[in-house]
Amino acid sequence: MHVAITGADLLTCHGGTEPTYAALAKGVDGSQALRFYDSDRINVTRGYYVDDDVDGGDELLLRAGRWLARCVLGAVRQAGVDPARERVSVIVGTGLRELRAVERWALDGVPVRRRDLHFTTAVREVLPEAAEVITLSNACSASGHALALAQDLLAAGEADAVVAAGCDAMSESMLTMIGRVADAPTPALQPFQEGRAGVLLGEGAVAVVLRRATDAGPAPLATVLGTGLSCDAHHETAPDVGGIVAAMRDAHRRSGVTPQDIGLVLAHGTGTALNDPTEAAALDTVFAGAAPGPLVTGIKGAIGHTSGSAALMSLLVAAEALRSGSVPATVGLTEPIEAAAGLRLVIGEPASCDARVAQVDAFGFGGVNAVSVIKVER
Repeated sequence: MHVAITGADLLTCHGGTEPTYAALAKGVDGSQALRFYDSDRINVTRGYYVDDDVDGGDELLLRAGRWLARCVLGAVRQAGVDPARERVSVIVGTGLRELRAVERWALDGVPVRRRDLHFTTAVREVLPEAAEVITLSNACSASGHALALAQDLLAAGEADAVVAAGCDAMSESMLTMIGRVADAPTPALQPFQEGRAGVLLGEGAVAVVLRRATDAGPAPLATVLGTGLSCDAHHETAPDVGGIVAAMRDAHRRSGVTPQDIGLVLAHGTGTALNDPTEAAALDTVFAGAAPGPLVTGIKGAIGHTSGSAALMSLLVAAEALRSGSVPATVGLTEPIEAAAGLRLVIGEPASCDARVAQVDAFGFGGVNAVSVIKVER
């Protein structure tokens, strides 16, 4: 069943929704020198931070939940949702939850109430009458899975509106993990770039309000035609072409589209040794025979890898690109890898686009994949 996005809000290292779109259009790399952590010890020197001035609070405690609450409230207000008069569910996708608060509790003795580590507390501060708040921890495709479950709730008649959201903040343990797999600190996140050095972390939050398309009224922000999922369990961390292809084809089947219908792909594009050629191979497989194929871009070179937020952040950027007719270039990409030679990558400058349908990719550790298809009417 098609569902409509009637409200949305976003927070990245560039700020809110409009500043983020503007930074992407200009190709701004939002990374900064690493804060709060010993760069030499963890082998990571840069990250994509949400500025303290944007958030206005203690930069170290329960950051993700505060950003989530801000975005949920913004999306609900834009959509005109009234949880006192209709059933509103909230589904939050995350990779790390409030892991940084747990680290500070364990290592520095900074107290935290355990109930605050679940996002129910943060959401109910701004939406106390929500029927339910569900948290999913599905790695880097988590908000894509939240979107799929939101569609299912609406299709089953279990809610009148659903807020699908994602949020994550940097943590020392996650930074340490990416530092361990690099010979030297990664200077920049460069999706599909020859000689790319690896991933860097971003942070922030995102929320969208969904209704059944028949109940949405005129001019929704976008229509979600369908979301395909796969869990290939190929490897703990390495992606698998077959699992990704399965998610893409599932998304197309559920959406009632063919590869020829899709004019834009927002790639997962992590800038890692394995993701980029694997994703390129999957796109080559799925779009074979659909010449010239869709434009392909990615946003992680501008905002970092935002973990559980990544899928919905890419979805909103895809919707904006379809609405505006301008696709932002992939920041950090100047010389594509050979495996991506068959893709219409957007490099250097924004590309004009008259497409109405876009595909959004999100892949997680363990082969937990989510691919969505959206449509925008101009």
